[in-house]
Amino acid sequence: MATKCPGQDTRWRTVDDYTCSNCGCRNEIWSSELKIRCSQCGNWVYKEEVPSCINWCKSARECLGEERWKRLTEED
Repeated sequence: MATKCPGQDTRWRTVDDYTCSNCGCRNEIWSSELKIRCSQCGNWVYKEEVPSCINWCKSARECLGEERWKRLTEED
């Protein structure tokens, strides 16, 4: 039986609003996306940081293992 990352389940994804730097239109970008085209002007709208499953997936801790998860989520 093939195993699949629980993070691929769309129920765990989140959405945030980002403003287009070209026209000021608000656009939604899902946690699994890096960029989208602005719905108003077509300009690329980018996230401030690259998404990581650690930030949004409820199963990340389980998938990575406790030690690795702690190391990757430590505050600098």
